[in-house]
Amino acid sequence: MIQHRTCDVAVIGAGAAGLAAAAECARSGLAALAIDREESAGGILRQCIHNGFGLRYFKEELTGPEYAHRVELLAKEAGAEFALGHTVSSIERREDSTFTLTTLSAADGVTRIDARAVILAMGCRERNRGNLAIPGTRPAGIFTAGSAQKLLNMEGMLPGHSAVIVGSGDIGLIMARRLRWSGVEVKAVVEIMPTPSGLPRNVAQCLEDFHIPLYLEHSVVGIHGRERVESVDVAPLRDGVPLLEQQFRIDCDTLLFSVGLLPENELAVPLGVAINPATGGAIVDADFQTSVPGVFAGGNVLHVHDLVDFVSLEATAAARAAVRYLAGDRPAERGTVTAGANLKYAIPNYFTPRRDTRFFFRPLLCCEEAELEATLDGEVIWKRCYRSIRPAEMMTADIPGTLLSAPGALRFRLTCKEEQSC
Repeated sequence: MIQHRTCDVAVIGAGAAGLAAAAECARSGLAALAIDREESAGGILRQCIHNGFGLRYFKEELTGPEYAHRVELLAKEAGAEFALGHTVSSIERREDSTFTLTTLSAADGVTRIDARAVILAMGCRERNRGNLAIPGTRPAGIFTAGSAQKLLNMEGMLPGHSAVIVGSGDIGLIMARRLRWSGVEVKAVVEIMPTPSGLPRNVAQCLEDFHIPLYLEHSVVGIHGRERVESVDVAPLRDGVPLLEQQFRIDCDTLLFSVGLLPENELAVPLGVAINPATGGAIVDADFQTSVPGVFAGGNVLHVHDLVDFVSLEATAAARAAVRYLAGDRPAERGTVTAGANLKYAIPNYFTPRRDTRFFFRPLLCCEEAELEATLDGEVIWKRCYRSIRPAEMMTADIPGTLLSAPGALRFRLTCKEEQSC
């Protein structure tokens, strides 16, 4: 028998973003329902047992599980409801501009949920070996960094005894340290880019402090082993092309991939949500509303963040916008936002004239002194100087509404006084 539920706002995902969004909606007096396919709330935070979370959102340093507990408690105390162990299979927008979500669960079977608005907070997933097309055999011992983290931190099992990590993303760097603490020999971290992908503090604390080699501008070009990984071949890169004549072999029984994250938008695309090719997430306006009216997005499902605190803060802002939307606040004007020189993207993709707006950017260069400039219809309206710019770290800019005076073309560009190799 099909179950039926109703709510004002359906929040898909009960991690750092979804819980913060559900809490904000419930605090505003709306019936908020947080839906997650896992049996417990908290998302990826539950397996991140290291500290460093919460300094901006809770003004206190927490571990991942502590952060998850705190934000779940906020949602429950605000009056949000939960549908855990429910996988959303589809979202349908009806003629009256409301939504019907279909979920599947072992306990309840099929459930239809009617909602007046939807907040996408599904987070992101890891890229894996299949995304890289590395040649070689297909033995056991190959993991994404996140799956190895879950195996070790939640299941209490070692993934192997000697490891090579492909990619220097933050999860991979943190796992290098975690594996070393657990007695696993970490032979190397191999990164195709000339700079690390993770935060500088993680490079220092997780690799340098443990004397783990980091091979920049190198690539794994072969995997060997029949039943279990036995070794990998590594080659330096020149203009992105492996120099196979200089390749060398590293013996190991475990290979971890930390090669980037992809926003989970399998539900958004069939709904008609336009996707930003620069981020893999939705195109949104200043209210974090997608191209489908009544559907909002925040957190890693929108663009991959470097700190979980920013995930919760952004999802809170999206929730506030959903509250305004349901109250009838629909801005009539908007201008376009473009990322110019040395910026991979700018979020949001549209701005609302005369409204204070926070913009998020991902730089493409390393530099110690930089200037971010904003022009509106070609006229410079704002500038700010930054220090220590790195691609691994997001940039933000708060532009007052007094400067966003008309619905024109807003363009940002980043200039570095001296580019660094870092």
